[in-house]
Amino acid sequence: MRKIGFLMVCVAMIAAVSCASQSRKVTRTAADEQIDLSGRWNDTDSRLVAEEMIRDITTRPWIDDFQNSHEGTKPVVIVGRIRNKSSEHIATDVFIKDLERELINSGRVKFVASKEQRSELRAEKEDQQSNASEDTAKRLAQETGADFMLQGVISSVTDAVEGQKVVFYQVDLELINIESNEKVWIGSKKIKKVIEQAKHKW
Repeated sequence: MRKIGFLMVCVAMIAAVSCASQSRKVTRTAADEQIDLSGRWNDTDSRLVAEEMIRDITTRPWIDDFQNSHEGTKPVVIVGRIRNKSSEHIATDVFIKDLERELINSGRVKFVASKEQRSELRAEKEDQQSNASEDTAKRLAQETGADFMLQGVISSVTDAVEGQKVVFYQVDLELINIESNEKVWIGSKKIKKVIEQAKHKW
């Protein structure tokens, strides 16, 4: 009897696993397709906000003002800290990469490596001083210093009642002159999502 009971349990477990695997369906889609499943901040929000805000920042007077006072030289920009003050986990690294990509691709500014990347590059240059040939070793203290740093914060407000929830996101970015601490550009982007789920209490 014990053997029969054990066999029945095994069969039930196999059947459950089989049903679960049959009910799951995976479909490949375009990486830039807009898909909202949970209503939370996602890759589409990150990409669209970055595109819109960098489009705004690269058309404002601060670039021309800088070039007029620096013999036409493009300003050098670095993205600093983007703080997540929202009520949910947001992969700010993804958003930072979206901002960096849009800045570089705009062709309006020069861009330098992040703090972490610079540390790794400096270690490599230090190593080359002892191990690379004199002709190929990269010189120390030849880095391009950034003129401006882009910093920001992501905030959110949630309002919910039975079966319905509204999530409001606000992304605020500021571009600051590193030498003078002068803010030369401030941008804000707002997103509002309405999430409805029948017979559900938030």
